[in-house]
Amino acid sequence: MYPNPPNVGILANIQAYLRQAGYPAFRYRQLMQSLQQGIQNFDDMVELPKPIRKNLSTRFGPTPLPLKIATSQASKQVEKVLFETQLGARIETVRSHYRAGWTSMCISSQAGCGLGCTFCATGAMGLMKNLTCDEICAQVFHPYWQKQLPDSIAFMGMGEALANPDVFMAIDTMIAKGHGGISPRRLTVSTVGHAPNLEQLTQKHPQVNITLSVHSPFPEQRAQLIPLERKFPLAENLTILDRHVMNHHRKVYLAYLLIDHVNDTTDHLNALIALVKRRCRPELFHVNVIRYNTAFGADPSYRQPEASKVSTFVEQLKAQGIHATRRTQFGEGIAAACGQLHAVTGSLISRQKAK
Repeated sequence: MYPNPPNVGILANIQAYLRQAGYPAFRYRQLMQSLQQGIQNFDDMVELPKPIRKNLSTRFGPTPLPLKIATSQASKQVEKVLFETQLGARIETVRSHYRAGWTSMCISSQAGCGLGCTFCATGAMGLMKNLTCDEICAQVFHPYWQKQLPDSIAFMGMGEALANPDVFMAIDTMIAKGHGGISPRRLTVSTVGHAPNLEQLTQKHPQVNITLSVHSPFPEQRAQLIPLERKFPLAENLTILDRHVMNHHRKVYLAYLLIDHVNDTTDHLNALIALVKRRCRPELFHVNVIRYNTAFGADPSYRQPEASKVSTFVEQLKAQGIHATRRTQFGEGIAAACGQLHAVTGSLISRQKAK
C-alpha cells in the first residue's frame, strides 16, 4: 500500500503519484468524475487506461474512497450516516429533506472536538483527529447518496470547522470546476468563534455563508458555554463580521441556542438585541434561534425550553427590528439534531441502505 502521511488524504496521495509518474492532469479529473458518478473501485473506472487502473490498485488498494459506511439511520425527514475513515475514526453526516422539495447536508470537519462546549455531545468526546480534505468531501460525494447532491451543505456536523485548516482545501475542492462545481453560496460554515480562521474565511471565500454561535451575550456566561470565548472573545469575532458585511454586503447569521432557565431571560433578550443593533450593518445580521436538544455527555442540568418560549423569544427579537427566525430542526429522535452528534449508535436501530 502507498503510505499516507499524517492527515494527508488518499486522494491527495493519488494526485501526487499521478503527477510524479508523468500522467497528464486530466487523468486525476477523470478519476474524480468517476467517483462522482458512483464508481467506487479503480478497476471499474473505464475512462482511465487499464495500466493506470492496475498501478493505482497496486499502490492504493481496490478503492480510493476515504470513507466506508458503518451504519445509517433514518427518520421521516432525516437520514444520518455513520462513516468510518481508513484509520478507524468515526464521524456522522446528516441529510435533511424539506417538504418544499429541497435538501440540505450537515457534514463533519473533525472526529470529535477539542473545544469542550458544555451543550454539545461532540464536545464531550474530545478531539480524535482533524478530517482530511478527502474525508470531508467524501461525505458529500459518497456513492451512498446515489449522485444526488444536496441543495445546501453546512459545516455544522462534528467538530469546529475553523479549527481544521483542511476545511479551506475542502471548500476549494467543492467549488472547483471539474471537482465539485458547487456554488460557494450553497455552502455554510458554522463556528463558535475561531477568530483568525474566521478572518481568513471572509477574505478567501467571501461568498460562503457564515454562522457564528453566540448562545449568550454575556462574556462570562458565554465562556461557560463555549470555552473558546476566553481565547477568541465574541466581540473580536463580531468585529471581523462587521468588516465582512461592509466589504462584501453579505448577510451573516448569529446562532442562539436557547436553554431553559440558562440564557432565556429578559436580560439575555435585551442584551442580544443591543448586541445586534451595535453592528455597523445590523440589517445584515440574522439571528437563528435554536431550541436546545438533550445531548449525550452535555451538562445534565440543561433542559429544553417549551416550544412556546422559543417562539416568543423570536417574536420579541422581531418586534425590536431584529431579523430573526426559529431554526427548523429534524432528527432529534435519532440523535441527528443540533448538538447531538457523537458517532455512537447506542441502542438506536441502525440499518444499511439496500444496495
